[in-house]
Amino acid sequence: MKTVSVTLLAVILFLAAPHNTLAAKLQPQTLKAWDTYVQLTEKRIDSELASTSAFLRTDFAKPDEASAIRNALKKGQVYVKKLNTPDQGGREIKVPDGMIHHWFGAIFVPNMKLEPLLAWIQKYDDHQRFFKEVEGSKLLSQNGDTFKIFLRFVRTKVVTVRYNTEHTAVYHSHGPDKESSRSFTTKIAEVKDPGTSQEKEAAIGDDSGYLWRLNSYWRFKEQDGGVIVECESISLSRSIPFGLGWLIKGFVESLPQESLESTLTGIRDRIPK
Repeated sequence: MKTVSVTLLAVILFLAAPHNTLAAKLQPQTLKAWDTYVQLTEKRIDSELASTSAFLRTDFAKPDEASAIRNALKKGQVYVKKLNTPDQGGREIKVPDGMIHHWFGAIFVPNMKLEPLLAWIQKYDDHQRFFKEVEGSKLLSQNGDTFKIFLRFVRTKVVTVRYNTEHTAVYHSHGPDKESSRSFTTKIAEVKDPGTSQEKEAAIGDDSGYLWRLNSYWRFKEQDGGVIVECESISLSRSIPFGLGWLIKGFVESLPQESLESTLTGIRDRIPK
């Protein structure tokens, strides 16, 4: 018990340290590794979406995992799993001075049709009403199936961090019962002194480093009297300072997982039936 208390105290002190103590700067080599990871992940996703015999990521999973996903959804649960995209030689992609967090999640929304679900999701002005991590939201523009969106994120775990973010989301129909979309950030600015007269945005890529990039890849399929919703979320953060990985690596990595779970449950539980 004493060891747990000491560990928790160390985590709290680390995360609550002043900005200057924890400041991190996004480096070119970090961004290069991110770009490589995203390109290889999107290559796999594009290949799956081009299939004429399958659509969901679940359809391409190994039998044991596919069964686990389907069983979880039948029980009304959220299924989540950590993923990793290797390089072309099958090796782990190293990320100098950074960490990539890649999570897959799936839910089943019962008594729902695909078209009204998509229409509800695309009401971006209302996202602050339905998703607990969204403090402000606004549709900036729409051109056909391409949406540009502003979202103000708030993430809390021991400490609270806010971001002003802008995203581009592109939707693609794969027939009357299937849709995919991909969303990527075009701006992530950490907000300093939020809610005060001194509120301002930190320099992009020169901040606490908890969130530097965020991509989301969605698949929606209407079946069995509802809609299956799948999402792959990939985000980039700073690396853990030397000597503290044993202490807080798992703690920091839990934030992207919890964010994905929160978004999926928000869709399932808040959409009008």
